[in-house]
Amino acid sequence: MCTLQLLYTKDFSEVIVEVQTALSILPVAVELLFEECITACVRFLEAVPWSKEEEAEIKQLVCLLQLQESEKLLARLSPVKNSAVEDMLNELVYAATHSHQNAASVKAFVAKILSTFPSRDTVRLVLNRAFVNSLKTVKDSVEEYTSPNVRGRYDEIEAMQRQNLHTAVVSGRHLLWLVERMIELRVAETAVQAWSEQRAFTANLQGACSDDMWRNNVPGLPAVLLRCTCRLLNAMVAGSILTSQNVRKRLARDWLPVLVTSRENVSYSGLGASCNKQLHKELEVGFLQLIMTLPITDAQELLQQCLSFATRSIEDCPHLVSAFNTWFQRAGQGNLGRPGKSNEKEACPKICNV
Repeated sequence: MCTLQLLYTKDFSEVIVEVQTALSILPVAVELLFEECITACVRFLEAVPWSKEEEAEIKQLVCLLQLQESEKLLARLSPVKNSAVEDMLNELVYAATHSHQNAASVKAFVAKILSTFPSRDTVRLVLNRAFVNSLKTVKDSVEEYTSPNVRGRYDEIEAMQRQNLHTAVVSGRHLLWLVERMIELRVAETAVQAWSEQRAFTANLQGACSDDMWRNNVPGLPAVLLRCTCRLLNAMVAGSILTSQNVRKRLARDWLPVLVTSRENVSYSGLGASCNKQLHKELEVGFLQLIMTLPITDAQELLQQCLSFATRSIEDCPHLVSAFNTWFQRAGQGNLGRPGKSNEKEACPKICNV
C-alpha cells in the first residue's frame, strides 16, 4: 500500500525515513519497475548506517537490482580489490609499530583485531611480511654502523652512525612487538626460521656491543634483540613452536655468543641493571633447555660456550649445573637401545651442588 501511495507523490523523503521502510518498499518497487522509487530507496539506504540484520536483508535485495542501481550499495558490501582485507591488516600492523601518539592504545587495539581475525593464514602472511621488513631494517642499520660506506668529515660520519643506531633500536622495538604477537597467535614458525639464519648479523652485533658509541647512544638495543631471542626460545622449549634440530642448533650457535658478549659489556649496577640481569638469566635458562633438546654431540659443543654462565658459587647457577649433569648422564649411557651394541653404562661424573 505504501509503495502504491508513492506513485502519486513527488516527495519520497516524507515516506522513506527508516531503513526498514526502504527495505519493505524496495522489492515492490522493483516488481512494478518504479524507477523513481527504486532510486529513492537505494539513495536512502546508501546514506545511512545499517544493523547486522538490515545488512543481511540488503545483501538479499541487491541481486534484484540492476548493476547501475546496486553499484553504490555493493561498494559498501564488497571490496573492489581482492587484497583489500590483507591491505587493511598490513596498514593496521604498520600503524601499531610506527604510531608515535597513543602508541600503547593502538598496539592493544591492533593486537585484539589480529587475535580475533577468522583467517589465521592471512594473519600469518601479514605478520611475516612485517617481521621480514623490520628485521631487514635492523640488520641494514647495524651493518651500516659497523661498516660505514661513506666519506666525509669525522663529525658527519659520527652523526650518520648515530642515526643508524637510532633506526636500529626503533625497528628493534617494532620487531619485538611483532615477535610477541606471532608467538601469541602461534604463527611464529617463519620468525624462528629467519632468526636461526642470522650468522652475519649476530657477528656484527657482537662487534658493535663492545663499541663505546653503541653503549653510550643505544645501550638498550642489545637488550631489545635479546628479548626477541628470549621470547622465541621460551616458545620453542615450551613446545609452542616446533622446529627441526638444525634450526635449534643454528639459533643456539649464532645467538648464544651475542648473550655472552652482552653479559661482558653490560653493567649489573645502575639504571636498568635489574632488568638486564633478569633477562640474561632467563636467556641462560632458555639456551640451556634448547641445547638439551639437541643430539649429544651438538650439545657437547654448545654447552662449552655456556661456561661463562658459571659463578663462584655453584648455588647461583643451578641451571648450568643441571644441564651438565644431564649431559653427562646421557653420554654415560653408551650405545643405549642400539641393536648389536653394548648397553653397559660408563662411569660418569656428577657436579655436586655444594
